[in-house]
Amino acid sequence: MLCQQEMGSKKKMGYKCRIAGVMLLLIGSIAALIVVAVVQDKLKVKKYGLEFGIVIDSGSSRSNVYLYEWPGEKENETGVVTERKNCKVKGAPISELEVSSKEDEKTFKGFQDCMDKIKNHIPEEKHKTTPLFLGATAGMRLLEMKDEKRANKIMGKLRDFLSKQDFQFHKASIITGQEEGLYGWITVNYLKENFLQKNMWNTYVHPNGAETVGSMDLGGASTQIAFQVQERGEGADYKSVKLYGYPYTVYTHSFLCYGKNEADKKVLDKVIRESSDPAYVINPCYPKGFNITIQASSIYDTVCILKPKNYNSNQEFYMVGGADSEKCGEIVKSIFNFQNCSSKQCSFNGVEQPPVTGDFMAYAGFFFIARALEQSGKSDLDQFNIAVGNFCNTDWAELKLQKPWISDGYLKTYCFASHYVLTLLADGYKFDNETWKNIHFEQKIKETSIGWSLGYMLSMSNMIPSEVKEITPMTNPVFAGLIFLFSALIIVTAVLGFIILIRICY
Repeated sequence: MLCQQEMGSKKKMGYKCRIAGVMLLLIGSIAALIVVAVVQDKLKVKKYGLEFGIVIDSGSSRSNVYLYEWPGEKENETGVVTERKNCKVKGAPISELEVSSKEDEKTFKGFQDCMDKIKNHIPEEKHKTTPLFLGATAGMRLLEMKDEKRANKIMGKLRDFLSKQDFQFHKASIITGQEEGLYGWITVNYLKENFLQKNMWNTYVHPNGAETVGSMDLGGASTQIAFQVQERGEGADYKSVKLYGYPYTVYTHSFLCYGKNEADKKVLDKVIRESSDPAYVINPCYPKGFNITIQASSIYDTVCILKPKNYNSNQEFYMVGGADSEKCGEIVKSIFNFQNCSSKQCSFNGVEQPPVTGDFMAYAGFFFIARALEQSGKSDLDQFNIAVGNFCNTDWAELKLQKPWISDGYLKTYCFASHYVLTLLADGYKFDNETWKNIHFEQKIKETSIGWSLGYMLSMSNMIPSEVKEITPMTNPVFAGLIFLFSALIIVTAVLGFIILIRICY
């Protein structure tokens, strides 16, 4: 009897020991899982601090300063970059410097104000190691063609100014049109996550089967198109770029003198030349009820247009709105050359271009013009065409009532501009009724403005070394393996505990 009691007591003790063992294993596995996850996360923070980079976009109408940040590590050679802050520089665009010392002083003060604002968003210990770049676009490309000495002087003064900032100044340069188009393409596809996506482990991976999106940018002095092609063609318009360890071949072309402002001057020149009375010019692209006096220098002070004979920069032209959409469209088409093409397919002015395929993002000037027509986002070619006609046939007073958010300076140009976009995309780039549906007229992606500067920073980050690794945490495969192991142990111990409980109870 005593022996039986002793055996029963030992049996109960055995069950208790097994339960205690299972519980300890369960608790230990959970604790290990938590420790591994927390330590890995902490080590990642200790391993890499945030790095910063500054890009100044100096366009034909103004300059913008962008602050970008990325973790000290890189994903397959290119930093994962996000926009932290941007600042608009008050004052004249840099292509208008070296004319008035007063305006120059105002503009450089605007630059300094922005640099001070940007500095407040960077830790003080990072100031000396934060790279600073300036890229000048079509406005300076035109000035360089017109007055190279003045352009060099402006860039020299900017380099002196930027080198005295608290940051690590790298370079200030006039970027090419192809580069501007390529960087815009990189920006669009980066923001669309076509290069990288976060996986279940919260790390960035190359998305399987991801298709890139084409990019179309409309500025004041130039317009750019860029899209991925499968085969590299001949010439400077085909660029190879490597991002996150993967190669891409991109067709990119920039049309200098075909930005919105320069194209507008071309149209005004055509209207004046066709007028019988320069003192009273009827402009079919202006709305009825609108009139304006334009000085000759504001049209012809550019390398994009041949000056007329007996040119007088002080001559004035009085223009009134003719509101003739069909005539306006004809004049706009006349500034393009669709005939001279020695290749299988051209856009215009004899420029070879592969067929457009896939989705396209049209931003900057494209977006604002489409928004004025209430055609932003996605539309079709017929709808866009109808919207252009309706806009151009609306009187000035009615337009101002319908579009109060658009300033008069822009509103007066949007009949011309809408015909320009229609002609450029349909007749130039060869978008038809089907492919037009693939165009998205957008200003931002995920609350980030679309432009070339982010793509520039992504490309330049290949030149920026990763921060020194102070502590090396486990690699992602090891981390994933440990997570799997301890998760399996938790499941096994839970099953064992359930079996033991059943045996005890029954």
